[in-house]
Amino acid sequence: MDIDKLVARINELARKQKTVGLNEEELTERAKLREIYLNNIRNNFRAQLNTIEIVDNDKHDEGNKGLLH
Repeated sequence: MDIDKLVARINELARKQKTVGLNEEELTERAKLREIYLNNIRNNFRAQLNTIEIVDNDKHDEGNKGLLH
């Protein structure tokens, strides 16, 4: 399921919860979809963190403590 469809379904279930409530099957589906969504966010965030490279430069000992941006 692509992320847009996933978010749309989560939102649909949220609207239904506010109006008429959810049955047990829908509560289970909502929990699964939320977990998929959160895992996606976590994985994307980890991937971004893994691409960060800190460069230490001895010429710039003061100010930015040797870090180049």
